[in-house]
Amino acid sequence: MSCFRFLSCNKVDSRTGSTSEVDEEISGIHNVKLFSYKELKAVTEDFSEANKIGEGGFGAVYKGRLKGGKIAAIKVLSAESRQGVKEFLTEINVISEIEHENLVKLYGCCVQSNQRILVYNYLENNSLAQTLLGGNRSNIQFSWQTRYRICIGVGRGLAYLHEEVQPHIVHRDIKASNILLDKDLTPKISDFGLAKLIPDNATHVSTRVAGTLGYLAPEYAIGGRLTRKADVYSFGVLLVEIVSGRCNTNTRLPPEEQYLLERTWELYERKELVGLVDTSLNGDFDAEEACKFLKIGLLCTQDNPKRRPSMSTVVKLLTGEIGVNDNKISKPALISDFMDLKVRGPPTSAETKSTSYNVTSSSDNRGNSTLSSSGASTSGTMTNSAVYDQSF
Repeated sequence: MSCFRFLSCNKVDSRTGSTSEVDEEISGIHNVKLFSYKELKAVTEDFSEANKIGEGGFGAVYKGRLKGGKIAAIKVLSAESRQGVKEFLTEINVISEIEHENLVKLYGCCVQSNQRILVYNYLENNSLAQTLLGGNRSNIQFSWQTRYRICIGVGRGLAYLHEEVQPHIVHRDIKASNILLDKDLTPKISDFGLAKLIPDNATHVSTRVAGTLGYLAPEYAIGGRLTRKADVYSFGVLLVEIVSGRCNTNTRLPPEEQYLLERTWELYERKELVGLVDTSLNGDFDAEEACKFLKIGLLCTQDNPKRRPSMSTVVKLLTGEIGVNDNKISKPALISDFMDLKVRGPPTSAETKSTSYNVTSSSDNRGNSTLSSSGASTSGTMTNSAVYDQSF
């Protein structure tokens, strides 16, 4: 694996302009290139809106051309890190060592003053959310073979994070906007490992859970229990989205069609799954294979996390190495089952009253629902270490 060199062993404090030695702080950190804030500010034209290519829970992303001509995606983390330089770089070093065809590659970072900025390889065809599921379809032709490759690619990337990286990484934000596409439409999972870089008071790692409602596993959205099986649930939803070509939630549709997973289950029970396949394919797809993928999506989204397959098993199911057993498919955890729901959790030993989790939803301008859930019990607390899960 190629290693990134450091630009310098010294850094300039942006507040005082003085130079301080950081040799001790970066000792043992070998794979991360350090960028200066001044350099990244220049290549993004002062982080201008014109160069902004995305924004999510972890921060805004800008396009910039680095010295030497390489185009990069520059993510400015939204929360100020409480970590020191060494601790932050240690986590960045872990991410930089992770290489897989279906994972976005980290070029380097900026840790100047209170700035925490990550620099990734730029991917030409944006995200699945914008190109396949967006309100305005792109010029990209998502044939069945292209969708097939995307589904398997994402599955392999997630299986790598879950089972080959040590310690295992739970992504916890698998969704269409975090699946980027390169010039050949090879899928790349972005934002993996970032939860370790955000402080406890930030949205993604506090007792407050936030995200797109349709992707969140119920045990995570309501109870705060985070394991690799929560990612499997999210992948199952994404799988159904890719096959159907539509977002998991759209409140502009008739009530019976607003929630994609619920619709999938209804059609499965009626043995009419083929009716869910994207009509833009104009019938040019393998009906048996498409229905198999939808069934795998149902397997991944079952209410009981223990019934969901591991990601390595999911990949074998997708590629046909293992057959899909219909007898193992049970009703998934449906969005409608926990929309606007208040769930009371069990009391801890120090509490005499149970803690309530208030789950509310709202719609964005595309009709997609977002979720916010809050709670204060021990079972609902997610710390930085939670993203590294050692057991199913």
